[in-house]
Amino acid sequence: MAAFSINSCTFSFNLQIFIFLFLTAKPISSFAHQALDNNPSFSPNISLFGDAKVDNGGSHVQLTRPHAQSSGLLFLEKPFKFGDQRNAARPTSFSTEFAFSISPGNGDGLAFVLIPNGYQKRFQGQGNFGLVGEHRFLGIEFDTKKNDKVGDLNANHVGIDVWSLESVKVSNLSSLNLVLNNGEVLKSWVDYDSSSKLLQVRLSKLNDKRPFSPILAYHIDLLEIWGNEDVFVGIVSTTNEESAQSSSNVYSWRFRVRDVYSWMHSMPADPRGSAIKDSRVCTAEKRKFCALTILAKLIFATGCGALLAFVMLFMWAILISRHTIFPVKEAGPDDFRYEKVNVIIETTSQGDEMQYSHAFV
Repeated sequence: MAAFSINSCTFSFNLQIFIFLFLTAKPISSFAHQALDNNPSFSPNISLFGDAKVDNGGSHVQLTRPHAQSSGLLFLEKPFKFGDQRNAARPTSFSTEFAFSISPGNGDGLAFVLIPNGYQKRFQGQGNFGLVGEHRFLGIEFDTKKNDKVGDLNANHVGIDVWSLESVKVSNLSSLNLVLNNGEVLKSWVDYDSSSKLLQVRLSKLNDKRPFSPILAYHIDLLEIWGNEDVFVGIVSTTNEESAQSSSNVYSWRFRVRDVYSWMHSMPADPRGSAIKDSRVCTAEKRKFCALTILAKLIFATGCGALLAFVMLFMWAILISRHTIFPVKEAGPDDFRYEKVNVIIETTSQGDEMQYSHAFV
């Protein structure tokens, strides 16, 4: 009887562990999935893991609860590929934007991550954004915890993590009048251009316009890293201290991918190799574009020549008209003057000499 009781307790304990692992490794509920699909502020096919739950009637997602060692994951179920290395002329770029808030406390913050398949199954709520033990990932961390070991500036910064929690580039937000963990809703934009191989991060307050200049810009070839492998994206938040008392919320999240021909960009990652790359990716579309450009220039030059000829003919017509309207006056009969001459012949008695005299009338 005692042995049966011990076995029953062991079975009950194992069952509880199994239920806990099942709940932490699967989406919370189909209702949460449906609630996000009906919310236009979120991309479709988003699942929730860990402590993440839909809150306030589906208006936002609470990733972490205000208690110790809480973690939550927003996970986009549909993967994408950066492209095939054999077809490098048409790699994949992506853009994402999301609004979030982090309440005051000692939490780790929040991170946007690019991860391989299987991460959601391995997500067990460990700290440091659940990336401990992961060897292949890209993370944009909105960190509220200072870590001197990785050279972070302070506990209010944004960093780019490549395959490691040691940020390759960090931006201090204090100089931008932005605070991550004061409960204010912030909005971030993360854009990757596969042609220039440039990753950019922007951040502002919710009601502000998209900033023109990024707070972080980093050159990286994600096609070389991921190749033709499926890539998944997510937003994760963790608290790993007993006195954390911090919670994270996500109010919107949209993710888009696009294919862009590399010759359409004028800022390659390596400017010295731009001429070589341009000659290799001169596709039929580009040749067609060049032919249309030449034809347009030829038509423009022909039009300019015709216009010049018209102007010259117009000026010549004006000169001819002036000579026709004001002709040169020729000599006429009125220009001659006639004179009458009377001749008188006189004779003298002293000889046959004659004297002539004349008078003009």
